Amino acid sequence: MKYFFINIALFFSLVCFSQNEQLAQYYFEKGDFEKAKISFEELLKTTPQNYLYFTRIVDCYQQLQDFAASEKLIKERLDKYKQGSLLVELGYNFQLQKNEASAKKYYDEAIERIKKNPNEVYGIANSFERKVLLAYALKSYQTATTLEPKYNFNYQIALLYGQLGNTEMMISTFLDEAFANPQNSIQIQNQLARFMVEEGDENFNETLRKALITRAQKNQDVFWNEYLSWYYVQQKEFGKAFIQEKAVYKRNPESLSSIVNLGQLAIEEDDAEAAKEILGFVLENTKDLELLIQANSYLMEMKIDKAQEKDFAAIDSELKGLLKEYEISPISLSLQLIQAHFVAFNLKKPEEAKAIIKKTLELQLNDYEAADAKMELADILLFEEKFNQALIYYSQIEENLKNDEVAHEASLKAAKTSYFQGDFVWALKQFKELKSASTQLIANDALEYFLLINDNTVADSTQTALKQFAKGDYLLYQNRNPEAIAQFQAILKSFKGQQIVTVTLLRLGKIYEKQGEYNLALSQYQNIIDNHADGIYIDEALYFSADIYNNKLQDHEKAKPLYEKIIFSHQDSIYFVDARKEYRQLRGDKNL
Repeated sequence: MKYFFINIALFFSLVCFSQNEQLAQYYFEKGDFEKAKISFEELLKTTPQNYLYFTRIVDCYQQLQDFAASEKLIKERLDKYKQGSLLVELGYNFQLQKNEASAKKYYDEAIERIKKNPNEVYGIANSFERKVLLAYALKSYQTATTLEPKYNFNYQIALLYGQLGNTEMMISTFLDEAFANPQNSIQIQNQLARFMVEEGDENFNETLRKALITRAQKNQDVFWNEYLSWYYVQQKEFGKAFIQEKAVYKRNPESLSSIVNLGQLAIEEDDAEAAKEILGFVLENTKDLELLIQANSYLMEMKIDKAQEKDFAAIDSELKGLLKEYEISPISLSLQLIQAHFVAFNLKKPEEAKAIIKKTLELQLNDYEAADAKMELADILLFEEKFNQALIYYSQIEENLKNDEVAHEASLKAAKTSYFQGDFVWALKQFKELKSASTQLIANDALEYFLLINDNTVADSTQTALKQFAKGDYLLYQNRNPEAIAQFQAILKSFKGQQIVTVTLLRLGKIYEKQGEYNLALSQYQNIIDNHADGIYIDEALYFSADIYNNKLQDHEKAKPLYEKIIFSHQDSIYFVDARKEYRQLRGDKNL
């Protein structure tokens, strides 16, 4: 019983301590530095070694411009604990008073401490970085590594070079570190990619490319071919990436999986020419059954995506031929699902498609394979307007693979099923939950439908226009594009001046664009730009128009001002980064 009361007392003391810390931090963040100082002083009395509480008290004195008090406090702690980082604190206290000479004296003392004891670099360099004294932080790391070569601060040094604007040294240091310690490559690539896309100056990408090529020429290690491939993928230059991947394969012909993945990326970025070349290479150079099926699956999906009705018979015959060659088994699952989808959505033979899936489900499938098959079956049932049956299968997937990406995809499709049926209350609830899905594509899709339903319910409580729009979307789902176009055009005539008009124009634009009717697509987007510039779809209209001019019609002069408008007027757009990249290329920059 005695220990019970002791534990209770300890528990409550910890709770009180935590609350006091939160209160002190609250005062600090609020800018009430007098109260924050008093609160942190009380906390420091309880735990004198706590460096955070000490620095917070110093910060409070400095915010209150009581520099004499902060100097006294720092010197007292320096005498007691002898920490080199306190020299940085002392120097910074003088810097705030514009006493640069005294500040430099203490900063230099801190560097000297590292020379005497390199182990002090951790605290001192960290203090310099927190005070944004980047040159001194860099010098700290360099001093320590000169004295103790076993220390490795290349990653921190490279970042500091980047922050100081010396991108050439940043690149060189990062690449040296990546080669010496390949396990750090992904982390380094993430940093380089951030500079390439978000923060790079106009010479950054070219400097990086030249550095990689120079290393590849000097050192024949495949590591540099792989790094160049990664670089070209970031630039979406898949043909050049393929050259590097072939060089890797010639030296290490054990696996073609990275080349297959490159082909998939090329498809996702709509570079059909590069994708065909890459996947053709795979088919010519492997006897691995899984890779052959994977490559053929990607090629068939590309053909179907671009196919006209006149191509359907040949595609149907090719799919049957592939499945005859590779046989019906779990390994050929992807081809079976492609065939079923094609038969239902393109040939309009859902019964035949369901028979294909039911045969597939008789195979020995794992949970994920079974989920893929059931998802396709649900999609076909939805195509047939058998909404409730489709929902049963989507629900089974959600239940069997809880919290998995596949389950989230099933949830999204279930929400769309409710949307197609006109059950907007339930659909809105589902889309709201999926907005925070871990998969960005699912989250973005859910957000789009959430805004669509929410905005058009506020604008029209009867949801009359929204019901007509959902009907148009369902026709699109069924691959009945001419009827979908007629439905959306009818909405424009019936609901002039209403909220639904802008998104209807956007839908029509995307349909025309997919059909290759670029001028018709541009007219829809231009209507949004001219008449609905204050709406939420303006950035999409600008970007889609620019993309057509730039990549489809090759009219770069018309694309430039559209990209420019996104850059200067819509910085919060999800298309901002891509617009900036395309604009810089059109403007004639060597890189991004």
